[in-house]
Amino acid sequence: MRLASLYSGGKDSTFSLYIMEQMGHDVPYLVNIMPEDKASWIFHTPNLSVVPVMADAMGKELVTAPSTGTEEGDMEGLRKALEGLDVDGVITGAVWSDYQWDRMNLVCNDLGLKVFSPLWRKDQDLLMDAFLQSGIKAIIVGCYAEGLGQEWLGREIDSDAVRDLKEIRARYGISIMGEGGEYESMTLDSPMHSHPVEIVSSEISWKKDNGTLNVTSARLGQRIRSESPHPQGVRYHRYR
Repeated sequence: MRLASLYSGGKDSTFSLYIMEQMGHDVPYLVNIMPEDKASWIFHTPNLSVVPVMADAMGKELVTAPSTGTEEGDMEGLRKALEGLDVDGVITGAVWSDYQWDRMNLVCNDLGLKVFSPLWRKDQDLLMDAFLQSGIKAIIVGCYAEGLGQEWLGREIDSDAVRDLKEIRARYGISIMGEGGEYESMTLDSPMHSHPVEIVSSEISWKKDNGTLNVTSARLGQRIRSESPHPQGVRYHRYR
Protein backbone atom coordinates (compact mmCIF):
# COMPACT_ATOMS: atom_id res chain seq x y z
CA MET A 1 0.00 0.00 0.00
CA ARG A 2 0.91 3.66 -0.32
CA LEU A 3 1.02 5.13 3.19
CA ALA A 4 1.74 8.30 5.14
CA SER A 5 3.54 8.10 8.48
CA LEU A 6 2.54 10.26 11.44
CA TYR A 7 6.03 11.35 12.38
CA SER A 8 7.22 13.18 15.47
CA GLY A 9 10.92 12.39 15.20
CA GLY A 10 10.79 10.08 18.21
CA LYS A 11 11.83 6.43 18.33
CA ASP A 12 8.31 4.96 18.17
CA SER A 13 7.23 6.75 15.00
CA THR A 14 10.58 5.90 13.38
CA PHE A 15 10.35 2.25 14.41
CA SER A 16 6.76 1.96 13.13
CA LEU A 17 7.74 3.51 9.79
CA TYR A 18 10.68 1.12 9.54
CA ILE A 19 8.50 -1.94 10.21
CA MET A 20 5.94 -0.96 7.56
CA GLU A 21 8.64 -0.37 4.94
CA GLN A 22 10.13 -3.75 5.81
CA MET A 23 6.71 -5.24 5.03
CA GLY A 24 6.97 -3.77 1.52
CA HIS A 25 4.74 -0.70 1.79
CA ASP A 26 5.54 2.57 0.01
CA VAL A 27 5.74 5.44 2.52
CA PRO A 28 6.52 8.68 0.64
CA TYR A 29 5.07 11.10 3.23
CA LEU A 30 5.91 12.09 6.78
CA VAL A 31 3.04 13.95 8.49
CA ASN A 32 3.95 16.17 11.41
CA ILE A 33 1.44 18.08 13.55
CA MET A 34 2.90 21.09 15.37
CA PRO A 35 0.93 21.98 18.53
CA GLU A 36 1.34 25.46 20.01
CA ASP A 37 0.76 24.00 23.48
CA LYS A 38 3.66 21.78 24.58
CA ALA A 39 1.19 19.90 26.80
CA SER A 40 -0.58 18.37 23.80
CA TRP A 41 -2.03 15.00 24.80
CA ILE A 42 -2.08 13.56 21.29
CA PHE A 43 1.22 14.57 19.72
CA HIS A 44 4.90 14.65 20.71
CA THR A 45 6.20 18.23 20.92
CA PRO A 46 9.96 18.41 21.75
CA ASN A 47 12.32 19.48 18.94
CA LEU A 48 9.76 19.52 16.12
CA SER A 49 11.96 22.08 14.34
CA VAL A 50 14.39 19.24 13.56
CA VAL A 51 11.80 17.11 11.74
CA PRO A 52 12.51 18.75 8.32
CA VAL A 53 16.16 17.66 8.65
CA MET A 54 14.97 14.15 9.49
CA ALA A 55 12.72 14.09 6.42
CA ASP A 56 15.68 15.14 4.25
CA ALA A 57 17.79 12.39 5.79
CA MET A 58 15.20 9.79 4.78
CA GLY A 59 14.29 11.26 1.40
CA LYS A 60 10.65 11.76 2.45
CA GLU A 61 8.20 14.54 1.64
CA LEU A 62 7.18 16.35 4.83
CA VAL A 63 3.57 17.47 5.32
CA THR A 64 2.95 19.72 8.35
CA ALA A 65 -0.08 21.33 9.94
CA PRO A 66 -0.35 23.65 12.94
CA SER A 67 -2.51 22.97 15.98
CA THR A 68 -3.52 24.90 19.06
CA GLY A 69 -2.55 21.86 21.13
CA THR A 70 -6.08 21.30 22.38
CA GLU A 71 -7.82 18.02 21.63
CA GLU A 72 -10.01 19.67 19.00
CA GLY A 73 -7.06 21.59 17.54
CA ASP A 74 -4.89 18.49 17.29
CA MET A 75 -7.62 16.51 15.54
CA GLU A 76 -8.35 19.35 13.12
CA GLY A 77 -4.64 19.75 12.36
CA LEU A 78 -4.38 16.03 11.61
CA ARG A 79 -7.42 16.18 9.37
CA LYS A 80 -6.04 19.10 7.37
CA ALA A 81 -2.66 17.42 6.95
CA LEU A 82 -4.14 14.16 5.68
CA GLU A 83 -6.87 15.56 3.43
CA GLY A 84 -5.94 15.26 -0.21
CA LEU A 85 -2.89 13.03 0.27
CA ASP A 86 -2.69 10.25 -2.30
CA VAL A 87 -2.43 7.43 0.25
CA ASP A 88 -4.39 4.36 1.32
CA GLY A 89 -3.61 4.59 5.01
CA VAL A 90 -1.65 6.07 7.89
CA ILE A 91 1.08 4.64 10.15
CA THR A 92 1.09 5.55 13.84
CA GLY A 93 3.61 4.81 16.58
CA ALA A 94 0.96 4.26 19.24
CA VAL A 95 1.88 1.63 21.83
CA TRP A 96 -0.58 1.74 24.74
CA SER A 97 -2.41 5.09 24.83
CA ASP A 98 -6.13 4.47 24.22
CA TYR A 99 -6.63 8.24 24.16
CA GLN A 100 -4.26 8.75 21.22
CA TRP A 101 -5.45 5.59 19.47
CA ASP A 102 -9.13 6.57 19.62
CA ARG A 103 -8.65 10.11 18.35
CA MET A 104 -6.32 9.24 15.50
CA ASN A 105 -8.69 6.48 14.40
CA LEU A 106 -11.66 8.86 14.46
CA VAL A 107 -9.96 11.26 12.05
CA CYS A 108 -8.61 8.54 9.74
CA ASN A 109 -11.92 6.67 9.61
CA ASP A 110 -13.72 9.88 8.63
CA LEU A 111 -11.24 10.29 5.76
CA GLY A 112 -11.54 6.66 4.67
CA LEU A 113 -7.94 5.86 5.56
CA LYS A 114 -6.73 2.60 7.07
CA VAL A 115 -4.70 2.87 10.29
CA PHE A 116 -1.57 0.78 10.82
CA SER A 117 -0.07 0.66 14.32
CA PRO A 118 2.56 -2.11 14.30
CA LEU A 119 3.58 -1.45 17.92
CA TRP A 120 0.05 -1.43 19.33
CA ARG A 121 -0.47 -3.58 22.44
CA LYS A 122 2.80 -5.44 22.00
CA ASP A 123 4.83 -6.54 25.03
CA GLN A 124 7.11 -3.61 25.82
CA ASP A 125 10.16 -5.72 26.65
CA LEU A 126 9.87 -7.51 23.30
CA LEU A 127 9.33 -4.19 21.52
CA MET A 128 12.44 -2.71 23.08
CA ASP A 129 14.49 -5.78 22.12
CA ALA A 130 13.28 -5.46 18.53
CA PHE A 131 14.02 -1.74 18.55
CA LEU A 132 17.60 -2.36 19.65
CA GLN A 133 18.03 -4.86 16.80
CA SER A 134 16.56 -2.51 14.18
CA GLY A 135 19.61 -0.27 13.84
CA ILE A 136 17.68 2.86 14.81
CA LYS A 137 19.72 5.30 16.89
CA ALA A 138 17.71 7.55 19.20
CA ILE A 139 18.52 9.66 22.24
CA ILE A 140 16.45 10.81 25.20
CA VAL A 141 15.50 14.50 24.98
CA GLY A 142 12.93 14.79 27.75
CA CYS A 143 12.81 13.39 31.31
CA TYR A 144 9.55 13.59 33.24
CA ALA A 145 9.56 10.72 35.74
CA GLU A 146 11.15 9.84 39.04
CA GLY A 147 14.44 8.05 38.50
CA LEU A 148 15.28 9.90 35.28
CA GLY A 149 17.69 12.66 36.19
CA GLN A 150 19.37 15.30 34.05
CA GLU A 151 22.17 12.88 33.20
CA TRP A 152 19.71 11.03 30.95
CA LEU A 153 19.28 13.97 28.57
CA GLY A 154 21.17 13.22 25.37
CA ARG A 155 21.78 9.60 26.34
CA GLU A 156 21.45 7.06 23.52
CA ILE A 157 18.81 4.38 23.97
CA ASP A 158 21.12 1.40 23.70
CA SER A 159 21.36 -1.91 25.57
CA ASP A 160 23.01 -0.28 28.60
CA ALA A 161 20.31 2.39 28.79
CA VAL A 162 17.57 -0.25 28.50
CA ARG A 163 19.15 -2.23 31.34
CA ASP A 164 19.08 0.91 33.49
CA LEU A 165 15.50 1.70 32.45
CA LYS A 166 14.44 -1.77 33.58
CA GLU A 167 16.09 -1.16 36.96
CA ILE A 168 14.18 2.14 37.28
CA ARG A 169 10.99 0.32 36.28
CA ALA A 170 11.50 -2.22 39.05
CA ARG A 171 11.78 0.61 41.54
CA TYR A 172 9.27 3.17 40.28
CA GLY A 173 7.04 1.29 37.84
CA ILE A 174 7.83 3.33 34.71
CA SER A 175 7.28 2.19 31.13
CA ILE A 176 10.64 1.40 29.55
CA MET A 177 9.20 2.59 26.21
CA GLY A 178 8.30 5.95 27.78
CA GLU A 179 4.65 5.28 26.91
CA GLY A 180 3.42 6.88 30.12
CA GLY A 181 5.15 10.15 29.27
CA GLU A 182 8.19 9.27 31.39
CA TYR A 183 10.58 10.41 28.66
CA GLU A 184 10.69 11.71 25.08
CA SER A 185 13.14 10.65 22.41
CA MET A 186 14.67 11.91 19.18
CA THR A 187 15.93 9.80 16.26
CA LEU A 188 19.39 10.53 14.86
CA ASP A 189 19.90 7.62 12.48
CA SER A 190 18.31 4.46 11.11
CA PRO A 191 18.52 2.04 8.20
CA MET A 192 16.21 4.46 6.35
CA HIS A 193 18.61 7.40 6.70
CA SER A 194 21.00 8.20 3.85
CA HIS A 195 22.75 10.54 6.31
CA PRO A 196 22.65 10.67 10.10
CA VAL A 197 21.20 13.74 11.81
CA GLU A 198 23.90 15.70 13.61
CA ILE A 199 23.08 17.99 16.53
CA VAL A 200 25.07 21.21 16.08
CA SER A 201 23.90 23.02 19.20
CA SER A 202 21.49 22.43 22.05
CA GLU A 203 20.55 23.69 25.48
CA ILE A 204 19.11 22.02 28.55
CA SER A 205 16.06 23.36 30.32
CA TRP A 206 15.74 21.72 33.76
CA LYS A 207 13.32 22.65 36.52
CA LYS A 208 13.06 20.80 39.81
CA ASP A 209 12.88 17.13 38.75
CA ASN A 210 12.23 17.24 35.00
CA GLY A 211 13.58 18.86 31.88
CA THR A 212 14.21 18.87 28.14
CA LEU A 213 17.17 18.89 25.79
CA ASN A 214 16.23 21.58 23.27
CA VAL A 215 18.04 21.22 19.96
CA THR A 216 18.68 24.71 18.59
CA SER A 217 20.49 23.64 15.41
CA ALA A 218 20.85 20.37 13.50
CA ARG A 219 22.13 19.28 10.09
CA LEU A 220 22.78 16.22 7.96
CA GLY A 221 25.97 14.52 9.05
CA GLN A 222 28.45 12.48 7.05
CA ARG A 223 28.21 8.71 6.77
CA ILE A 224 31.58 7.16 7.55
CA ARG A 225 32.40 4.82 4.68
CA SER A 226 33.00 1.80 6.90
CA GLU A 227 29.86 2.50 8.93
CA SER A 228 26.79 0.62 7.75
CA PRO A 229 23.33 1.87 8.80
CA HIS A 230 21.83 -1.51 7.94
CA PRO A 231 21.97 -4.16 10.70
CA GLN A 232 23.32 -7.51 9.54
CA GLY A 233 20.53 -9.84 8.46
CA VAL A 234 17.86 -7.12 8.24
CA ARG A 235 16.28 -6.46 4.84
CA TYR A 236 15.96 -2.81 3.91
CA HIS A 237 13.84 -1.08 1.30
CA ARG A 238 14.07 2.62 0.48
CA TYR A 239 11.24 4.32 -1.37
CA ARG A 240 11.59 7.69 -3.07
